[in-house]
Amino acid sequence: MLVYAIPLRTRFRGITVREGVLLEGPRGWGEFCPFPEYDDREAAHWLATALEQANDGWPAPVRARIPVNCIVPAVDPERAHRIVRESGCGTAKVKVADHPDSLAEDIARVEAVRAALGPGGAVRIDANAVWDVDTAVTRIRALDRAAGGLEYAEQPCRTIEELAAVRRRVGVPIAADESIRRAEDPLRVAVAGAADIAVIKCTPLGGVRRALRVAEAAGLPCVVSSALETGVGLGAQLALAGALPELTHACGLGTGALFTGDVLAEPVLPVDGFLAVPTAPPVPDPELLERYRHPDPERTRWWIERLERVRALVEG
Repeated sequence: MLVYAIPLRTRFRGITVREGVLLEGPRGWGEFCPFPEYDDREAAHWLATALEQANDGWPAPVRARIPVNCIVPAVDPERAHRIVRESGCGTAKVKVADHPDSLAEDIARVEAVRAALGPGGAVRIDANAVWDVDTAVTRIRALDRAAGGLEYAEQPCRTIEELAAVRRRVGVPIAADESIRRAEDPLRVAVAGAADIAVIKCTPLGGVRRALRVAEAAGLPCVVSSALETGVGLGAQLALAGALPELTHACGLGTGALFTGDVLAEPVLPVDGFLAVPTAPPVPDPELLERYRHPDPERTRWWIERLERVRALVEG
């Protein structure tokens, strides 16, 4: 067991350092990295994913590689353009709504991404559930114009009812993320007509096998997306994308580029817009494990105590 801390290149989701715990089991390594604000009950799904990976492995894949989008944080247009050009990806996911008055910045960022991709690329936006319905409708329309057409808008509002209301008023497809992975019933989003696309993250859903069941029951096209794991945890997301019966959209698994380093000797980075599906859980490099071992004993103790509380919930 090792508690890690790896700095990010850019503030993302309000954090500058990603932390978590790496666990070793009979089938390999797994990763427990629920965000600090999640309670133990919600974090139990993250541990179930890590234990599945370390103890049981994954279902057999039906494809060998996964198309991925690059991810563009809330950065200036010049940097956004550079991120896309250097990624080699044909799809870009652009973070928007970083603050209440961000629309002008968001438009400039989206325009820069479109210029970098060219007319044939796909632009998707993610507002992380911060808009109300009217704001979402206004801003999605504006950003759709700036992009010359958005592939979809991800989680513009918080609730399923709000997503459904936005979906009725805009022509841009709506993708649900938090409404699936943080819901008591992840399938309600499809029943409510709240989304056109399901963003599936196996890490907070409890593992590859459970995520496959959720995807099947949702009955929507799926995009597999990272929960900001290291290359160890990202292996489970790739295993999920590799095992889905159908995969019609690029997946949000290019998040390795957000880290300044990784515990794998070969970081999980796209080549020509694709990532390979692993045949077994990835194995960390011993030297890199030591390099990224958390330097703060108190924080290390916090993570270990959290892990043991959550383990008691999972095994109880």
